[in-house]
Amino acid sequence: MKITIIASGSGGNATLFASRGTRVLVDAGVGPRVLAQCLSAADAGGALGWAPDAIVITHAHADHVGVAARYNKKHKIPVYASEATARAAELGDPERVRSFSPREPFAIGALTFSPRPLPHDAAQVALVVDDGARRAALVTDLGEVPPGLLEHVAGCDVLMLESNYDADMLEAGPYPQHLKRRIRSARGHLSNAAACALLAALPGGTHTVALMHLSEVNNRPDLALDAARDALLGRRTRLLAAPPRGPLVLDAAPPAPPPGAARSALGPQAPPRQLGLFPGM
Repeated sequence: MKITIIASGSGGNATLFASRGTRVLVDAGVGPRVLAQCLSAADAGGALGWAPDAIVITHAHADHVGVAARYNKKHKIPVYASEATARAAELGDPERVRSFSPREPFAIGALTFSPRPLPHDAAQVALVVDDGARRAALVTDLGEVPPGLLEHVAGCDVLMLESNYDADMLEAGPYPQHLKRRIRSARGHLSNAAACALLAALPGGTHTVALMHLSEVNNRPDLALDAARDALLGRRTRLLAAPPRGPLVLDAAPPAPPPGAARSALGPQAPPRQLGLFPGM
């Protein structure tokens, strides 16, 4: 499975998952020209061009769903969304809109999507994407880590996790107080510290972590990455920060060990640890 992060931030979100001839775009916050440019730069378009087989929408905010109706109507691309999202957003021709349950897996070609509700100020889901050989999780736009999320993403080869804001930068920043309260709330966004608490409790098996949805006003990549490195200390985990506009290409297959490295150097898979900051996990 190849994953191309096309955009990740308040200006737009889109991530392409591709495996065995199936290409699905998760979120449609950028237009076709940007999508085509990013896929061309990532060499992920190929003979198939820029158009995906389907679009899956995580929630109804404009930076995730803003261009979905255009793709549906003009390019005849089916759009998958939860019933709550379908009610809240314009998704295009209803004949090409498919509803999914926020707790039931569904398949699109070679890819199976397993959603799980997240706390946000719109009905939102985390997604685990499985092609039968590799698994990847996309977890953004959540105010806190809900019970069961750690188990939902455990064992994924790749984890794309929101690390939206640094608490000190948000407090000292230019946003009005009502917006700061929204971001900090349980239905807002995930701070660097909260993201790191989840990473510290993550069991073994995840070889790549990409930090997502970093605020360009209330965060910096170096701050988010430094905090995440501390949380992942002692693990052989590739760590990256997704830019607001990509592309950033990830491979769900684990990287080959360095020449001469013993297999045991990768270490045994650790059992899940309880995440004490979040009751019920």
